[in-house]
Amino acid sequence: MNEVHSEAVELAWSALRNHLQAGERTERPECWPEELSGQAGVFVSLKKQGRLRGCMGTFEPTQRDVAHEIIRNAVMAATQDPRFPKVEEAELAEIEISVDVLTPPEEIEDAGQLDPARYGLILKSGWRKGLLLPQLEGVDTVEEQMAIVRQKAGIVPGEAVTMYRFTVTRYR
Repeated sequence: MNEVHSEAVELAWSALRNHLQAGERTERPECWPEELSGQAGVFVSLKKQGRLRGCMGTFEPTQRDVAHEIIRNAVMAATQDPRFPKVEEAELAEIEISVDVLTPPEEIEDAGQLDPARYGLILKSGWRKGLLLPQLEGVDTVEEQMAIVRQKAGIVPGEAVTMYRFTVTRYR
């Protein structure tokens, strides 16, 4: 996983501030880095005092470009994550943002092709899907990674799944 500081995080901040302070939608900047101009899945994570405060994303593109994925998912992370109350404007000074841009998911045959420090994981069984980003604190083994994704997707242990892995570029 690559980790860089860039316009991706600045755009997420802009989208979050514009939404919380003025209820406005942020537009894609005219000058936008070439590496972020295409389409990709994107996750935006919000942390407060080192703890998750919101996270939303897409594992495949749903918007016309990465910039619009970032804008949409930054606002969704702050306002639509069902695990948390909506982020309030007063919290902004304590929020840290990271943006993960995903590579296209690659189907794999077995868990031996996974490494939670390098690859994110998607499990699919019928209409149920679960995803976990790579390099998460407390997720050190493939077994832990798979158990968390199964739980998120409502897939019971032993149930047949299709597995996909992906990498991310993380922007902070």
